[in-house]
Amino acid sequence: MSSSDVVVIGAGAAGAAAAFHLSHAGHRVTLLERDSRADGGSQDSGVCRIKPCGGGMAASVQQWFPFSLSPAVDEVIERVEFSWCLTDPVVAELPGSAPFWIVRRERLDALLIDKAIENGAELRSGFEVTDLQRDPQGQWQVCAADGRTQAARAVVIADGSGSPWPARFGLGPSSLHLASTTSVRLEGRGNLKQGSARFEFGLVHHGFAWAFPMGDGVNVGVGTFIGRHGADSDTILRQLLPDLGFAADAGLRQKAALRVWNGHQPLHGEGILAVGDSASLCDPFLAEGLRPALMSGCEAASCLDQWLRGEAKDLSQYSKRMRERWGDSMAWGRRIAQVFYRFPKVGYQLGIKRPTAPQRIAQILSGDMGYGDIAQRVIKRLLLKRG
Repeated sequence: MSSSDVVVIGAGAAGAAAAFHLSHAGHRVTLLERDSRADGGSQDSGVCRIKPCGGGMAASVQQWFPFSLSPAVDEVIERVEFSWCLTDPVVAELPGSAPFWIVRRERLDALLIDKAIENGAELRSGFEVTDLQRDPQGQWQVCAADGRTQAARAVVIADGSGSPWPARFGLGPSSLHLASTTSVRLEGRGNLKQGSARFEFGLVHHGFAWAFPMGDGVNVGVGTFIGRHGADSDTILRQLLPDLGFAADAGLRQKAALRVWNGHQPLHGEGILAVGDSASLCDPFLAEGLRPALMSGCEAASCLDQWLRGEAKDLSQYSKRMRERWGDSMAWGRRIAQVFYRFPKVGYQLGIKRPTAPQRIAQILSGDMGYGDIAQRVIKRLLLKRG
């Protein structure tokens, strides 16, 4: 049986970020990935699978890494175009230096994995975790479907929205709130302008659609954030894609259920942490998932480093830090989403079309402002207009 200081289950953005920082701090790290990937393969090897992710990421995340993330960046967003049922457009020039990047997830994940490997982390691919438990000596034992095993002092759960492990160990919200998403990867740019992203409200009941440029293509998505049933994405895409300059049936389509933030809960246990989508950190209003994924991976590594060195008695600081840096803002974001997506026409008129709205959205996406800074005014305005 192999043994290390930390096992990271899942080699996505959150898990790979944690693996990089832990290995950079000198700890022995094993990164377990269910999908096959050539061990030590470079970010250009093309072996990371295409992921149903819009790829939007605040440029401010660069400050959390001592190497450039630019190899994963396909485009810098300078303006955002909004529409209501493909009409009533609003174009928002993002103020100052652009706070938003579009990244190709398979490149970003591969870049972070390679940097972790350069620091000594081990990648074990094709490792589908079927059992995870802590023995009487406090050592974690991880078993794979093919019989391989891995032992470690600590575990980082980073295997996404479908992970069974947070519920088993009491991490994250006890009641999951799932957003239903459909992602479409398209070749060519259609009529989407260079440096522009598009958000469409009105076509999607209890949600919105987006179009993000990605190199020589476009990533289009449809997401619903309230209710048990997802949108009729095929019907929506038949209207949206021609408006973007594509055939109605174009593109490679993937459906996913995404865990979004659903209340303050501990994200740590005894020698175990949950990060990224497995910790239900996705923004419940704008569906931003990459920034909290990377943030949680970095925070998890910092807290684990202190604990492994005997400088902290437990991992409670991780839950506290994520609540302060992310959860408190998301509590307000959820309240805004509950009102906005129930009365979306009012929300579009009083929110998106207000002169100050583009600057506020840019500040939230860049991390310069939290939902708490605007929530009470926004909710009051929506409810008063609805009444």
